[in-house]
Amino acid sequence: MFTLLKQEGAARRGEFKTVHGTIQTPVFMNVGTAAAIKGGISSIDLVDLKCQVELCNTYHLHVRPGDEVVYKMGGLHKFMNWHRPILTDSGGFQVFSLAKLRKIKEEGVYFNSHVDGKRIFMGPEESMRIQSHLASTIAMAFDECVENPATKSYSKNSCERTTRWLKRCIAEMKHLNSLEETINRNQMLFGINQGCTFDDLRIEHMKQIRDLDLDGYAIGGLAVGEPTEDMYRIIESVEPFMPKDKPRYLMGVGTPTNIIEGVYRGVDFFDCVMPSRNARHATIFTWNGIMHATNAKYELDERPIDPECDCPTCRNFSRSYIRHLFKANEQLAGRLAVQHNLYFYNTLMERIREALDNGTFTEFRNKYSPLLASKLED
Repeated sequence: MFTLLKQEGAARRGEFKTVHGTIQTPVFMNVGTAAAIKGGISSIDLVDLKCQVELCNTYHLHVRPGDEVVYKMGGLHKFMNWHRPILTDSGGFQVFSLAKLRKIKEEGVYFNSHVDGKRIFMGPEESMRIQSHLASTIAMAFDECVENPATKSYSKNSCERTTRWLKRCIAEMKHLNSLEETINRNQMLFGINQGCTFDDLRIEHMKQIRDLDLDGYAIGGLAVGEPTEDMYRIIESVEPFMPKDKPRYLMGVGTPTNIIEGVYRGVDFFDCVMPSRNARHATIFTWNGIMHATNAKYELDERPIDPECDCPTCRNFSRSYIRHLFKANEQLAGRLAVQHNLYFYNTLMERIREALDNGTFTEFRNKYSPLLASKLED
C-alpha cells in the first residue's frame, strides 16, 4: 500500500494507496473535527484548496450527531460529500483532554461528555466500532494519552496498556471488516507510539508495535506543551525503529516550520487545527512570514494577502478588504482567511514533494524553515 519513491537523508517521498484514492506524501491532513472545517469551508471547497485527506474526530462525532446516524446516512464520505481519503482519530486524545472526570481501567475509560455530562465508556472495541460506523479510510488505534510531564513509571505502564489495547483494536477491526453490513470493509488501522519524552520508552514501545504489522504508525503525545527541541529529539530517536515500508504520522503538528522539520526527520503525515484556528483570529501564513491581518498598515493596502499565492482569497480580495472584514466582525473574514491558510499548507506540502522529487529538499528547508516562522515585514 505504501511505496517509498525517493529519499533525501531521512526525508521521504512516497505514495499511499487506499480504497478512496492514492495519497501523495508527505501530506497535511485538513482537520474537519465534526465532519466540517471550522470557518465555513465545505468539502466542495476543499477540492479547490488541494486537500488530499480530511481528518475527522471519533469522539466528537460519537457525541454529535452520533455514529449510528452517520452509519445510517452511508458513512462519512457520503454524509459530508467528500470522496477522497478520511482519517478518523480514535477519540483517545479527547477522552484525556476534554473530560474532567475520568477513570482509566484495563477495559477502557469511563468519563463524562463535555457537551451534556452524559456518562460514556470508551475502550478499544468501542472506538473501533464507532470508526467502523464512520467508515473512514484510516482508523487510529485507541491509546492512552499521558499528560506531560509524567513520571517514567506511569509512562511505562501506560505504554504497556496502550500495546494491550492496540492488540484488541486489531482483533476488533478484523472482525468488523469481515461483516457484510460494514460500509468500508477495507478500513485500515494505524497504531500509535507513546512514551512521553523518555527516549528509551519511545524506542521500546515502537519495537513492540512495529511487530504487529499495521497499515501505518503514528507518533502521539507530542506537541502538547513540551519544548520543540524535545519533540524533534523524540522523532529522531524513534524514526530508526519505524518500519520503512509503512507511512509515519506525527499527530497534531503543527506550524509550517514544524512540518518542514518533521519531514526532514522522516515523517510522512501531519495534521493540526492551527491553519484554520489561527486564520479565524486573523493570523495568516504567507511565503514571506506570518501576517496579522488586522494591522493598521494594511488599511489601504491593495495587494493580496500573499502575492505569491493563487488561492481563491488572494485571487479576488485585497489586504485592505480582509482587514475591514475582521474589524467589522464579518463571518466572511474567517472563511476567506481559512481558505488561504489551508491552501497555503496544502501548497507547502506540494512544494516539499517537488523538492524531494528534484533532490533539492535540503535547500528548501534551509530557506523556508526559518522564513515561515518569521514575522511578515512588508
